[in-house]
Amino acid sequence: MDEPILQGAYVELGDLLGLRYRRLPAPAQSARVMGSQAGNRLSKLRGRGIDFSEVRAYQPGDDVRTIDWRVTARKNKPHTKVFREERERRTLIVVDQSQSMFFGSQIRLKSVAAAELAGLGAWQALNHNDRVGGMVIGNDGYAVHKPYRSVKSVARFLNDLASMNQGLRRGSPHPDGAHFTGALSQVLRLAHSNYRIYFVSDFQPYLPAHDHWRDAFRNLSRHNEVVAIRIYDPLEQDLPPADSYTVTDGNARLQFHAGNPGLRSRYHERFESSESRLQEICRQTLVEYRAIATNQPLTRLPGWN
Repeated sequence: MDEPILQGAYVELGDLLGLRYRRLPAPAQSARVMGSQAGNRLSKLRGRGIDFSEVRAYQPGDDVRTIDWRVTARKNKPHTKVFREERERRTLIVVDQSQSMFFGSQIRLKSVAAAELAGLGAWQALNHNDRVGGMVIGNDGYAVHKPYRSVKSVARFLNDLASMNQGLRRGSPHPDGAHFTGALSQVLRLAHSNYRIYFVSDFQPYLPAHDHWRDAFRNLSRHNEVVAIRIYDPLEQDLPPADSYTVTDGNARLQFHAGNPGLRSRYHERFESSESRLQEICRQTLVEYRAIATNQPLTRLPGWN
């Protein structure tokens, strides 16, 4: 049975707090619903943990590079250093709640799907005993949350997420590229190394300024694990069944017939082109990429057990 999903045009804080108790399926099921991916896959933790645990007698199969030569010389028997895998991780979840996310044709809007995924990820990270923080990007600004390991800190993050989600309105202007560039600069100042960083967005407002996006990804992925998760609506990928339609953005109205083969082909190619551009940016910067439709059930963020 599919997991329940948040529906409609808006989310409430109570909806996001309730995600803490959602039962998640096994990781293998999660991987199937997370959609397409490109770029390097994440390891569970990057590299060996840095915490030294103990020295013990060398055993067949141990890495010879971890031999403690001082203890070996003193005891006249080979001994090796044992390292405890570093478990604590600081997680940042950057979630887009700007105007382009205020769209959806099935079940819920992109902004709601992004909020649900960010909420699930925040609770997952806290359940793994990690410090959780993030940023919510709205039309008029952004809210920054430094990572802490507490239910209260996650609740504050989710409160800002719900607040900016509920502030979205039809016909509101789209923020300009400088707005998102400023938000990315804040993330760069916050994340130094050994962070797990998720960007949850449709990436529409800033794909034209791909150089800034590529630079930010490259700088972040040098010392952190970075995942870009694109939220899209099925109507953005393909036109609806052949028929006459009238659409409006709140101001202008447009009529078209969806049965035109050329129109359908150009429409789909436009989506695939933007998808390819974002995948290429992620590939070049060693960022993992996922794409999730608004009508898909969400389970967990990539990289978690």
